[in-house]
Amino acid sequence: MDGTRPHRTNPLLRASLKRPNILITGTPGTGKTTTARYIAEATGLEHVSVGDVAKEKECFEGRDVELDTYILDEEKLLDHLEIILADGGKVVDYHSCELFPERWFDLILVVRATNAVLFDRLSARGYSARKREENLECEIMQVVLDEALESYEKEIVHEITSETEDDLQENAQRVKDWLTQWKVDCRDRVQKAEGMEE
Repeated sequence: MDGTRPHRTNPLLRASLKRPNILITGTPGTGKTTTARYIAEATGLEHVSVGDVAKEKECFEGRDVELDTYILDEEKLLDHLEIILADGGKVVDYHSCELFPERWFDLILVVRATNAVLFDRLSARGYSARKREENLECEIMQVVLDEALESYEKEIVHEITSETEDDLQENAQRVKDWLTQWKVDCRDRVQKAEGMEE
């Protein structure tokens, strides 16, 4: 964002969809879901919570009692998500990003938060001390950001902060501006491709 033109790994495919898919990712507690909701409302795109899809479609292989988390059936989840995202126009939120095919997304936003904010949010959720510490360490080591930069082209990966109402509104407006430019670029690419075919 920040005035740069959106990049797409497959512009003609994305152009045919007419609407992009955006991934909001980050350590649990950084504000992914709230950010995704704000962006969806500001842009008219549809919010998709991967966690909700996994629960709805029962995409689990079991439960890890020690870590207090479900064991995800990634293949089953991806099959469902591929159908949901096929037409574009989705704002997707999930705490990880490396399991998704690169072609699915046009913009990746990695939500960040300070230790103090993250600690308070995870405590309010009732996270155990161990689970809270693991997530704080993950954020300190910028694990999700590094994962995003390794999994997608760097041009489409952006860090954002989501700690205040102002942050939420500013992020939503930036994505709204990005979407406007995406549509212009998309139209230009399609016209150029059609001109080359004639």
